[in-house]
Amino acid sequence: MGTQRLVPATVDDYRRMAEVRLPRQLFDYIDGGAVDERTLAANRADFGRFNLRQRVLRDVSRITTEAELFGQPAAMPVALAPVGLAGLFRRRGETLAVRAAEAAGVPFCLSTVGLCSLEEVRAASTKPFWFQLYMMRDRGYVRELLQRARNVDVNTLVFTVDLAVVGSRHRDRRNGMGGDLSVVGRLRSALNFAAHPRWLVDVALGGRPLVFGNLASYVSNARNVQDFRAWIDSQFDPSVTWKDIEWLRREWPGTLIIKGILEPEDAIAAMSSGAQGIVVSNHGGRQLDSAPSSISALKRIADAVGNQLDVIMDGGVHSGQDVVKALALGARSVMIGRGWVYALAARGEAGVRHILAQIQREIVVTLALTGLTSVSAITTDILVSE
Repeated sequence: MGTQRLVPATVDDYRRMAEVRLPRQLFDYIDGGAVDERTLAANRADFGRFNLRQRVLRDVSRITTEAELFGQPAAMPVALAPVGLAGLFRRRGETLAVRAAEAAGVPFCLSTVGLCSLEEVRAASTKPFWFQLYMMRDRGYVRELLQRARNVDVNTLVFTVDLAVVGSRHRDRRNGMGGDLSVVGRLRSALNFAAHPRWLVDVALGGRPLVFGNLASYVSNARNVQDFRAWIDSQFDPSVTWKDIEWLRREWPGTLIIKGILEPEDAIAAMSSGAQGIVVSNHGGRQLDSAPSSISALKRIADAVGNQLDVIMDGGVHSGQDVVKALALGARSVMIGRGWVYALAARGEAGVRHILAQIQREIVVTLALTGLTSVSAITTDILVSE
């Protein structure tokens, strides 16, 4: 069956549809990882290491997936992870995603390097969303972004700490995402974009301005996405330490979540810096290749912090069953990144709504077949010991 006639049921279905719809450069940006992509593959494969204990003849006629994420109710313990350039995958993509997240009753986290600005996403939403930020060399710029976030009612800041330097992403280099293609490479890229007329009409023509909305006033001389990326790469600060997180904690009065934790020692340091939560994450396998998968690192970290921090898990979550396994290993909630972007690219807002509804249905089925009636009842007992 061709992808155009496919009735999508899974994240992998949406991935195949996105691959057809998007120019190769953009698809590989979503789909790729660092170096040999071992960690990218492990993020998915390692979920298979954990089996579930089937239970029968339990009353599972009433099941709830409702949860509380940092003091706010959610329809399920899931949030849409921050993904850069989402507005290149569908016209004004971040606004579509925030509407889909609201409809599903889950949080949406806007990336610093989204095409839509904080203000545009706020205008498209009716409830506060989350905002993701990096520590830049220019602390004045960081302060201004934090103030803009507060001005649009953001109360939850997700601070990414695993990008001291940019990972070696070979797919992006081959496709010229950094703008360093040869003349022949640029011609091939242009032909590939031209071969995707639906994307050209929807995004290239209909989705303008194609700039990073949160950065436009700071990089006024940038003319294209590559110019913005070059400025951002120059702003990443490899000298950042936990002292800088303490500075951020003083600057930010709301909820602070530290994203990019893979070791218990760093989780404890995040707790000491004043964060309310952490995200166990390897940046989707896009930073340190051969780092452990997020799901394999989760339990040690959750055990180390106990109930003193809210633990989120990010990386390789494609289904409601994956969500249940992460909760069984100590997460309070999960973030979904590539999954919602594949769906966005394939079917816009409707795709994101559908994949979230599908994940919620899968959580319900998994709870029922393991004999549970709520996500709050999930413990390691539902996992089969190896």
